Amino acid sequence: MAKLRVTWKKSAIGYIKEQKRTLRALGFHRLNGTVVHEDSPSIRGMIAKVNHLVKMEVVNDESK
Repeated sequence: MAKLRVTWKKSAIGYIKEQKRTLRALGFHRLNGTVVHEDSPSIRGMIAKVNHLVKMEVVNDESK
């Protein structure tokens, strides 16, 4: 299954609280941090909410 590498690229200062909570729920702690998640509709939806603040890459899981 594919994984998503998400990097927080733009500060959330000045944006609504819901978007700040979404960044926290994705697992970010600070700007320029990177997290890896399994590709799922719920994660894709969270990324869509903050797509102006993050950069997403699809990483193929080749360990099998």
